[in-house]
Amino acid sequence: MRTGALAEPLVSAPVVPLRREILRLDLVGKVYQGSSGPTEAIKELSFGVAENEFVSIVGPSGSGKTSLLRIISGLSAPTSGSVHLHGQPVSGVVDDLVLVFQDYGRSLCPWLTARRNVALGLARVAVDRETKRRRVEEALAAVGLGGFEDHHPAELSGGMQQRLQIARAIAYQPSILLMDEPFGSLDALTRFELEDGLLALWTASPKTIIFVTHDIDEAIYLSDRIIVVSSRPARVQAEFSVALPRPRHQIETRGLPGFAAMRGDILRLIGTVA
Repeated sequence: MRTGALAEPLVSAPVVPLRREILRLDLVGKVYQGSSGPTEAIKELSFGVAENEFVSIVGPSGSGKTSLLRIISGLSAPTSGSVHLHGQPVSGVVDDLVLVFQDYGRSLCPWLTARRNVALGLARVAVDRETKRRRVEEALAAVGLGGFEDHHPAELSGGMQQRLQIARAIAYQPSILLMDEPFGSLDALTRFELEDGLLALWTASPKTIIFVTHDIDEAIYLSDRIIVVSSRPARVQAEFSVALPRPRHQIETRGLPGFAAMRGDILRLIGTVA
């Protein structure tokens, strides 16, 4: 992945046609039972996500954002309410969806090379061996890991390991990509590089992305829309449409008046719900 070219000017945002909604959460609730009693993580949370939309979810720490991604992916069942994907209720692990975690170290197999780590994600995909090989090579090249195919995770930097996890996700070619603080533990420059790389991949191969982050600037920079959730139990507090032009640029986009105004609005809102 490479950071976007500094000389490339911003252009006016194109008119985006209305996209069909593919994901719908209605009055979703989640209660965990613990030794000290029940903990309500999510309460009556509702929103929809359109096809190929990039949506970020922000909110106070401990507000149930990770729990929400696990419910959407089918890894955890809601205590109440419903989740529908492509019009069908989510009642188990969703095949056409991948969840990328922040803790890339625990997500990668240290005894496997980069190539085999990516191929591992295709073990259950019904395609022939040559197609799998091509998808692995293309995914590694797309995230800037061409030439590192035979390296093990310990031989890669933290940013490269996170790229490897993303490569495994995109090789699977899901229609929905869930990302839980994927760049949170990385240094600022690596984070900027991976943000631009993710946007390049999303532009080249559109898919629905739901991106959880604590970084409000990151959410604004990446997204079509931002959903702000309250402190626990999480509810939808507000939604912001991000009308900033694309392609986006780390310096120019972040310097736009609309960027600063939205940052202030979200910060003030989170400050009232934390």
